[in-house]
Amino acid sequence: MAVGGTGKLPWWSWTWPLLACVLLGLQLMVPANPVVAGLEAFALIATVFAAVYHAEVVAHRVGEPFGSLVLALAVTVIEVALIVSVMITGGDETGSLARDTVFAAVMIVCNGIVGLCLLAGGVRHREQGFIVQGANAALSVLIALTALTMVFPNVTVSSAGPTFNAAQLIFAAVVSLVLYGSFLFIQTIRHRDYFLLGGTDEAHAALPSTKVALLSAGLLPVSLIVVVALAKALTPPLERVVIQAGLPKSVVGIVIAGLVLLPEGLAAFRAARANRLQTSMNLALGSVLASIGLTIPAVATVSILLNRRLTLGLNPKEVALLIVTLILSQSTLGTGRTTVLQGVVHLVLLATFLFLAMVP
Repeated sequence: MAVGGTGKLPWWSWTWPLLACVLLGLQLMVPANPVVAGLEAFALIATVFAAVYHAEVVAHRVGEPFGSLVLALAVTVIEVALIVSVMITGGDETGSLARDTVFAAVMIVCNGIVGLCLLAGGVRHREQGFIVQGANAALSVLIALTALTMVFPNVTVSSAGPTFNAAQLIFAAVVSLVLYGSFLFIQTIRHRDYFLLGGTDEAHAALPSTKVALLSAGLLPVSLIVVVALAKALTPPLERVVIQAGLPKSVVGIVIAGLVLLPEGLAAFRAARANRLQTSMNLALGSVLASIGLTIPAVATVSILLNRRLTLGLNPKEVALLIVTLILSQSTLGTGRTTVLQGVVHLVLLATFLFLAMVP
């Protein structure tokens, strides 16, 4: 999936999303069909690759650090739309959906995507570097966001249980937007040099033409919407499989979060393999900040308007996992140089999260 100065898009980059749309329409006519479900699973993976390609075309055209924001913001907006739609159509049992999804996204990004990128880059290039100031800026915002939105609800007393009352929800939403907006200002305007690292393998690759970039810019959101639509369509059969296997229902949220994050994870992985670890870190850290900074205000607004209970506080087990993840991230991002060891440690922590989710 190399991105270069070609004059047209490869055929699969638009036919796979089109095939997925056809399958979604077919599901409406033939509901609960295992053959259609299997084809949708294949189309989901194929469309993920198409989304990654279009994101890389746009990112290469606009350059860093704006390019890394393209996929992060697009994926997060679609993720927010998915959560809000489920909250609107569902009942009170969806009150913990946002918390579970955001926490799963934090674990998958900080341990899964980051760990895989460090491992893959370390295996191929032995040691890789990135700018410490940018990584530490993102990590400081991440610590504040996770604590304010997913830990503080456990210690407030104005509302029973791990929840915020209306005033606290509004405050959390405003603070989340302020923190994320401040990070975007630093990343794209005031200190954008913290997120740029020259001398990469693809620094002199030919830019895609304007026509190709515009086509990819239009096909990227389409591909992402199709990915989320397919993930939502596959949720009922997935729930049945999880229940039959005797697993906690929260496992469904982890699977959906992983599917939604697939395009971003693949793009970050490819960047690390190409010795562009700075781009990988921009993608990973930017996506997890967007996931919290945009999701919490959206679900807080829906919760207040619909008068729905919103459970944000994490359980003690998840709080412990979050603390270990943040400490480990601080150690990994504190030197600006990485090896395979950090990648292995992050992936082990991801495996711990997944194992304890299935065997609580």
